[in-house]
Amino acid sequence: MKVTIRKSERLDIPQIYNMVKQLATYEKEPEAVTATLADYYNDWDAGIFQVLVAEKDNLVVGIAIYYMTYSTWKGKMLYLEDFVVDAIHRQSGIGQLLFDAFLSEAKRLGAKLVKWQVLDWNEPAIRFYEKNAATLENQWMNGKIFFS
Repeated sequence: MKVTIRKSERLDIPQIYNMVKQLATYEKEPEAVTATLADYYNDWDAGIFQVLVAEKDNLVVGIAIYYMTYSTWKGKMLYLEDFVVDAIHRQSGIGQLLFDAFLSEAKRLGAKLVKWQVLDWNEPAIRFYEKNAATLENQWMNGKIFFS
């Protein structure tokens, strides 16, 4: 199995967008994706987010969407917004390759830490992160305010 991990290109945006919609379906919230494909193009062009893609046979089979943010306690932090591997390619090592590339990118950028969220019922993801020696916190609650 030949898989390439690389930084995304603009032409990858439709496949990235479809992977995000797959993730929302997996997370039982398909209707929650209100960002449009046009939003993705505009925000990618503006450098709002970056994406590492796992590519096999010229198809994107995994993504790691991330952006730089700041921890007032630690300094530069890379936030992993979405991390997903296509269902038929899970358990093949692609997720580990993609996650390792994300961690390498964080180190290259001088981040002091990386951070992400995982749903408390997503046992496969929790096991994956535990296998990677991640600290999973349960005492912090998420706060949100949506602007239509």
